[in-house]
Amino acid sequence: MHHNQSDRAPHTLDWNEIDDVLLDMDGTLLDRHFDNFFFEEELPRRYAVKHALPFDEARDRLMRMYRSVEGELAWTDLHYWTAQVDIDVVAMHRELDHMIGFLPDAEEFLTSLRRLGKRVTILTNAHRAGVEVKAAKTGLDRRVDRIVDAFEVGWLKMRSEYWPTCRELVGFEPSRALYIDDDEQCLAAAAQFGIGRIYHRSKSSSQASAIPSSRFHSIETFQSILSR
Repeated sequence: MHHNQSDRAPHTLDWNEIDDVLLDMDGTLLDRHFDNFFFEEELPRRYAVKHALPFDEARDRLMRMYRSVEGELAWTDLHYWTAQVDIDVVAMHRELDHMIGFLPDAEEFLTSLRRLGKRVTILTNAHRAGVEVKAAKTGLDRRVDRIVDAFEVGWLKMRSEYWPTCRELVGFEPSRALYIDDDEQCLAAAAQFGIGRIYHRSKSSSQASAIPSSRFHSIETFQSILSR
């Protein structure tokens, strides 16, 4: 019987060798469908109405604006985008919060980590205003030890500067840490820094197919790395 190599439990994951579990938020624990819909469909739609533009033109314009600050804190800064597009994107997050939720196996995974006695820290590129709306909706903050947003660190996670600062802030031993993210650039920066165990979450949205990484060991479900 042929197993999907990317989702097979790697026999190297010994939970006794892990103290800290570092988890991305959007696309790893929370369903990225919300963010994709928000920034690629709903915000362009409202921007189009506001500026009397065809939808496609509005979306192209926003996509160019997003790309122009990719990798910078402005990329995820909700106050920055509110000013750029003259639409209150924080209020929009609250208005659409019925779409915010966990990916199917995330809550069970967090429960398992607690049972294993691991310290669990969320490392997110998201802006605090967005984190607050998402935590209020999901109770994520009560299920983990700490949520660290990029603005607290001063860099986004795909930047090499992020990791030494984050380590000082959180106080983990890289060799005894496990990090899971759906963003390959963030994983690459963590690998370069020396995080001991790294996994790519291949199914980031409930509405999209899994896309395994060619560079990192991919898991579609958390179950695959929990001891059976």
